[in-house]
Amino acid sequence: MILPALNTLYDRLIGDEKYGIAPTGWSIQKVSFCIVLEEDGYLHDIQDARQPVATTLKSGKTNTTHRLMQVPVPGKTKPSGSGINPCTLWDNAGYLLGYKTPDLSNTEETGKKQKRAQETFTATRKHHLALENQINTPPFSAVCRFLEQWNPSDINAQWIAKLDNFATTGNGVFRIIASREYVHDTEAFKQWYEKNRQVSMTKEQTGICLATGRQDTIARLHEPAVKGVAGAAPSGAKLASFNQPSFESYAKDQSYNAPVATTVVSHYGKALNALLDGPQNKRHRMKIGDATTVFWTERATKTESLFASFFRGDVDVKEADGELNTEEDGLMQDRLDAFLNTLRRGGGGGFDVLEDDPDTRFYILGLSGNKSRLAVRFWHVCTIRELLERLRGHFELLALYRHPDADRYHEPEFPSAERLLAETARKDDISPILGGQLMHAILQGTPYPMTLLNGIITRIRAGEKITYLKAAILKAVLTRNLKRTIDMSLNTERTDPAYLLGRLFAALQKTQEDALGREINAGLRERYYSSASATPGSVFPRILRTYQHHLAKLETPVKISREQLVQSIHVLLDDYPSQLGLADQGLFAIGYYHQRQYFFIPKGKQADDPASGTEETPLNKDTIKDL
Repeated sequence: MILPALNTLYDRLIGDEKYGIAPTGWSIQKVSFCIVLEEDGYLHDIQDARQPVATTLKSGKTNTTHRLMQVPVPGKTKPSGSGINPCTLWDNAGYLLGYKTPDLSNTEETGKKQKRAQETFTATRKHHLALENQINTPPFSAVCRFLEQWNPSDINAQWIAKLDNFATTGNGVFRIIASREYVHDTEAFKQWYEKNRQVSMTKEQTGICLATGRQDTIARLHEPAVKGVAGAAPSGAKLASFNQPSFESYAKDQSYNAPVATTVVSHYGKALNALLDGPQNKRHRMKIGDATTVFWTERATKTESLFASFFRGDVDVKEADGELNTEEDGLMQDRLDAFLNTLRRGGGGGFDVLEDDPDTRFYILGLSGNKSRLAVRFWHVCTIRELLERLRGHFELLALYRHPDADRYHEPEFPSAERLLAETARKDDISPILGGQLMHAILQGTPYPMTLLNGIITRIRAGEKITYLKAAILKAVLTRNLKRTIDMSLNTERTDPAYLLGRLFAALQKTQEDALGREINAGLRERYYSSASATPGSVFPRILRTYQHHLAKLETPVKISREQLVQSIHVLLDDYPSQLGLADQGLFAIGYYHQRQYFFIPKGKQADDPASGTEETPLNKDTIKDL
């Protein structure tokens, strides 16, 4: 299903100039310079083909950088390590001019590179001269005359200065001074190239294409390579490849083992590269764990353009002062607000505001890479309606009471998958497969990976604070996976021993803080939380003894209300369990978080609960950080 969907996507994107997709048989290359020739092939100039990009700094100054142009050229991307392999009417400075910018710190290596550059130029000259009679057009002949008379050894300082300035990276192309189009864009050359390409395809192996089910020319290699996947080589990696005899069968080598039509291979590769590495990649690409994730809809939709921003957590494009920079930002904010409102309403509501057909198919593909090939982490197809309903269900499971100024305290209503993963382990320690498992659970509505629960409990027991996001993840996993009913905020009527013990521990910790102050080197949480949540039977009797000392130091009104709270929790406990399993440790953490959060809700906003036993400490910057 992946290749047919990408093949269809190519048909949609090829007609949209914003994506910069090259036609079949062509590829998009980064171009930094243009060799301008007289009609007789004499070198007129070497021009900088890069595009200047101006950005305004915070200081108000303008900083100008240069971006390489994305230009469609004939032929495929040149694979690395392919030996001397000249391209037609485009290539790097070594192939087109026989020049390599010297490395002044290593003269020996520079000499080797310069020698190879001259060898590649010689190959380029032979390649073009061999084609001149076939193509037989004045612009191409002018290129041939230039290659005949150009001597890399005699290059002068004027050209060297230009090449060292803007031709050290990227490729070059040719243009005749009297023409505005590149030589490879002339109609005569394109007609010859297409005719020659069709003839060469008739010599290739044919068979039944796995993607279309039709008899067609079968690709020997899956090209172009896919770029922009984290972990893969910068030059790209293959989605399908067979590079060892042990992978082959029935005497079929390379990609003939998985027969796909040459045109389909070209189409899916270009479509995937447009999403991952093209000018519109920010609208279609995001990172989830180790998986580079791309998504698209079967036709252009607002949902498609908003999904990346939403899933990255970029749900507000306003500046800090609440103002919008441009009219385009205002339009984006309106669309994001409509998307979020649709997500909140659920049940198919809000699609009239979003102006998308809810039955439009939505595709999500997660890829991870190594040096040679790509791995598919997840693949999901659904309608926009189904997608929003699954997302809504996911965020309902995560929902907890949020502070009125939630953004300030980093309590997002719609936390991204990347932020959820970051709560489970340090960045370098996150399981490489957890991102795919989490996305599968979100998009399919299936149980979450228990690795989430284990990761959160491990980090809490290691001393990390129970944050809003950690508690939200625990709530979601316990609710969906174990069918536990978890409230959004404190439930004083809940009688689960683990939940009660978590509340009790929070009350004992608050008592210590009120008695001794918050600046304690090793307080109750630091010393006892890990063991109290795992083996409460051996820990709580000990900390209850210290609680009596702390209680005695409180003022009478606070002492009475705190003792009422502790007793109201304690009376619901039959005993202290000797051990708590992983799920109950999660419930312990939620009970702790609920009670701890309740202590810091501003006075007058707490529920009317006589058992709360709190002096309603005001919620502020200093107290919220301890939640």
